Amino acid sequence: MSTRPPSIINRVLLPGLAFKAVVIGGGYATGRELAEFFLPAGPMGGILGMALAMLIWSIVCTLTFVFAYETRSSDYRAFFGQLLGRWAVTFEIAYFAFLTLILAVFGAASGAIGQALFGWRPVVGTLALATGILIVVICGQGAVERLFKLVSLFLYAVYIAFFVLTFSRFGGLIEAHLRPAASMSGWFVGGATYASYNVIGAVLILPVLRHLTSRKDAVIAGTLCGPLAIAPALLFFTCLLAFYPGIGSQELPADFILRALHRPLFHLTFEAMVFFALLESSVGFVYAFNARLAALYRSHGRATPLAVRILVPTAIVTGAMFVAAAVGLVELIAKGYRLMAVAIIAIFILPLCTIGIVKLLKR
Repeated sequence: MSTRPPSIINRVLLPGLAFKAVVIGGGYATGRELAEFFLPAGPMGGILGMALAMLIWSIVCTLTFVFAYETRSSDYRAFFGQLLGRWAVTFEIAYFAFLTLILAVFGAASGAIGQALFGWRPVVGTLALATGILIVVICGQGAVERLFKLVSLFLYAVYIAFFVLTFSRFGGLIEAHLRPAASMSGWFVGGATYASYNVIGAVLILPVLRHLTSRKDAVIAGTLCGPLAIAPALLFFTCLLAFYPGIGSQELPADFILRALHRPLFHLTFEAMVFFALLESSVGFVYAFNARLAALYRSHGRATPLAVRILVPTAIVTGAMFVAAAVGLVELIAKGYRLMAVAIIAIFILPLCTIGIVKLLKR
């Protein structure tokens, strides 16, 4: 009996939604990353930096998806085995460090949100996020893909509403900050740095590429990743300009704007969206690690034991959350992300744009 072909949503939109899910994370959803990497270049410089990040994402995602499709790589270990050969272990080491850093940031953000919104101790919000991650990951790939789709609808709707509400009240301030030809120095470095450490998402979402049916699907899906991931950031960044430059020092810029809007119901809705954004991004990182474990067991002719599927993610998430509690959100983003950007450029982007292109041309 013939099976139904994959829908166009699963073939060309799902990879972009999954990439957006991995990218958006804690710093993006709360505005902390946008304030860190784009605001220092000024309003117009920040927009230029975002345009650069979008372009880098689309190019790297397209190359990644085509390379993965041609080499039948369904997880990051298989991908780097094809790209780097015996040096693939270098990415595994960097990824585990990045996984810990990312989950620590997300845990810190979740704890800060719970504290700001409900007066909870930070550990309560952090534990709520950890529990959600484990439930979705244990339920398997179908649950992961449904999460990406449903949260994306909610997220885009909330960001559009956030932009409309902020612009309707503070539009004059936003326009005033966009007019002056202020210095735009640093926009290229900010955009390239932000794009570089986030583009790791291209290889983490390889399991969802199982729906691709052709190289054309891979090219379209990769090209859409940049616009799908940057659109909410552009709306959010525009809202930040109403309080520029002082908002750059806020740990949770989104919470600062929401309090200024004086709309309690929307405030709750936005914070719920941020929590689900944290959840889908965390799930993307943890599920990629689980897919790597599953591939390891398959290579030995075995299925991944349920205990491993539960205990390994639990240990990783719990350890990262302790890092979050000890270091804090601003410090993690300011220092850790820049170090990881250098590692991702050296281990992933440069080899993909040289060795990867050569191998594709030979095919």
